[in-house]
Amino acid sequence: MAVVAEHSTIVDTSLGRLRGTVEGGVGVWRGVAYAQQPVGARRFVAPQPVPPWSGVLDAVEHGPLPPQGRSFVGGGRDDPNIRDEACLTVTVWSPDTSAALPVMVWIPGGAFVYGAGQLQLYNGSRLAANGNVVVVNVTYRLGVFGGFELGDLGDGFDDNLCLRDQIAALRWVRDNIAAFGGDPQRVTVFGESAGATSVLALLASPAAAGLFARAIAQSPALPLIADRETRARQAHRFLQVLGVGAQQAKVLPQRQLRRAAGQLQLESAQRTPTLAYGLTHGVDLLPLHPIEAARAGAVAPVPLIIGTNSHEASMFAWGKPPMLPTTRPAVHAYFARTAPAVEARVLAAYQAFPRRSALIAIGSDVMFGAPTWAFADAYSAHASTHVYRFDHTTWTLRALGLGATHGSEIVHIQHSYSSYLGRKIHPLGRRVQPSVGRRMQRTWLEFATAEVADWPFYDTHRRQTRVIRSARDETVEDPDALRRAAWDGLY
Repeated sequence: MAVVAEHSTIVDTSLGRLRGTVEGGVGVWRGVAYAQQPVGARRFVAPQPVPPWSGVLDAVEHGPLPPQGRSFVGGGRDDPNIRDEACLTVTVWSPDTSAALPVMVWIPGGAFVYGAGQLQLYNGSRLAANGNVVVVNVTYRLGVFGGFELGDLGDGFDDNLCLRDQIAALRWVRDNIAAFGGDPQRVTVFGESAGATSVLALLASPAAAGLFARAIAQSPALPLIADRETRARQAHRFLQVLGVGAQQAKVLPQRQLRRAAGQLQLESAQRTPTLAYGLTHGVDLLPLHPIEAARAGAVAPVPLIIGTNSHEASMFAWGKPPMLPTTRPAVHAYFARTAPAVEARVLAAYQAFPRRSALIAIGSDVMFGAPTWAFADAYSAHASTHVYRFDHTTWTLRALGLGATHGSEIVHIQHSYSSYLGRKIHPLGRRVQPSVGRRMQRTWLEFATAEVADWPFYDTHRRQTRVIRSARDETVEDPDALRRAAWDGLY
């Protein structure tokens, strides 16, 4: 563990002074606004800079979570529960405000509907202390207020609000992180699920160029990105459901807006893989889908870690959502809607079909595996790329028949074993950190600091992939070759 330096909790940012606190030897600043809050006339528009202030502002309490329903990732008693549209804040952890340390900026996931940087699952204190890095967790607009595209409704509606929020947070980091002991030239942006999808969108967004030097994408869900025409039809359908015009919609109560967007989410789930919530390409902020951008070389060529878990869809299979087909009828329906001519070819790669193991694998590959393989193949031609597959599973997940399910790697990277989900996944982790957690956190920190010496680069000749198992890691060439080849050309 790094030696934590003594430092003041008062920092001088470019906008004014902030007072934080010290917890476990690490300085922490909570509820720090990185943009003006998106309320009133700013409800559906791009984030605006925070004006300077005088005096010292306290940054010791979390800001509110974005409006959202209950979810298993934030169900602990230590998780904040106040929800409000005024949610554009960051949390910063720093072991030494007098240094110039590497910076890791976390973008949380949750399908652009759930989540927030304040959740204990994403507590960055152990990363900061163990790696001697500055950690910044971003909270951005979700659901109908950020993850639901209304940009084609005219004046007062900007596109890709959640992505715009993330870019605003990265600009805040560029301009202010030195006050917390961070080096703005050594920023690694990392995230999981919708957060990882956002990371790949940031790589493809001209507006994010130069704001980070490295990137990590854990289980990106690239089918959550749709074209502008699809989103425009959805936006006008949204107005039909509400029964109002665009300008009237801007001032409707939160509950009414969320209910209408939720109805469209249910409708869109029947037209997989495009869902109502997500990002939009074909606009200035995101001209191309990240896979197409990578193929065209229209991406920021920074070092990248990208990977998936071996049983991504197992958790979702309980609810049988159409966008992750994990039943035989759902699989057939998926191909009937998307690519009927290739169904037999793809299913031939899943020799156990229609047994449960094959159904879980198909659902995993539809949303996570296949688009990730396509992106890694394209991106690795332009920048150094490391690919992993996370296979580790705890006895609790094994007992539930889940395996290495979606999101189960997070607690091992963050060492957030004391969080609500951490206690469920790894009950003994608070007392005895598993070796997989020590290895993963060390690797992520090494990558953010320099380069991982013993991890071969990925290319389309050998497709060397780090398979992360419980006791050790192993480099394997193209570990999912049959499945990957079956999906070739479909994303």
